[in-house]
Amino acid sequence: MLNIRNKISKIIATAFMGIVSIIFIFPLLWMVSAAFKFEKDVMRFPIEWIPSSINVVNNFKAVWMKNVPFADIYLNSIKVSIIVTILSLIISTMAAYSFTKLNFRGRNLVFTLLLALMIIPDQATLIPRFMLIRWMGLYDTHAAIILMSMFSIYFTFLLRQFMSGVSNEYLEAARIDGAGHIRTFTSIMLPLCRPVIATVAIIKFIWSWNDYQNPLIFLQSKELYTIPLGMTLFRDDYTTNDAIMMMAAVSAIIPLLIVFIILQKQVIDGIALGGVKG
Repeated sequence: MLNIRNKISKIIATAFMGIVSIIFIFPLLWMVSAAFKFEKDVMRFPIEWIPSSINVVNNFKAVWMKNVPFADIYLNSIKVSIIVTILSLIISTMAAYSFTKLNFRGRNLVFTLLLALMIIPDQATLIPRFMLIRWMGLYDTHAAIILMSMFSIYFTFLLRQFMSGVSNEYLEAARIDGAGHIRTFTSIMLPLCRPVIATVAIIKFIWSWNDYQNPLIFLQSKELYTIPLGMTLFRDDYTTNDAIMMMAAVSAIIPLLIVFIILQKQVIDGIALGGVKG
């Protein structure tokens, strides 16, 4: 009787999650479908999921080969997001290792003060950060966005919590073999933290790719625009053409899908590893 109840519960839970998944993926499917249509067919109801008339070539040319320099905007976002993600991983992993495995005076106090800074919203520090960037001569450069985005208290906290679960026996064995902190960090700690590092990389890349506030404040030249600002150019030029807007949106999410596909195995392995340990 208990087994039957468990099977029924699993069936209901699976069906519920399937319905929720369809609800979440519905806007994405509509966006892809609209990107292939003529403008007059986008808002037609009932929805024609597989367009009978396809205009994908003209929509693609309008996005990539017309007035808006979408290719340059695309490359700007790729450059900024990759650099921000790499620097953020380096800084956050090193900080987490220091707060977890290094003993120094005031370690807990410093970490507590660092966590306290999380309650301060970004908008409250926007003017001081803008003045600092102007003073440093980095206004209207990608370096300004990179500098403002490469530090993350949240990811430092997340990595620290994961590293706290790594047994010190691994580190002690490395020290017996003569390894210093740098060798221990790169050869022992980073491989053990690969799942959480992959998770952080995915989230940080997505955040950086979708960042609208920093480029809006620190960039002025259109040739330096990233994807979020570039989409506003399409809105100005193609206000009434939803098909072209959807083609631009589909093009904008492709790198996010690629990053997730590449790193998802590490994330899944990390979840499975945590389940085995539990």
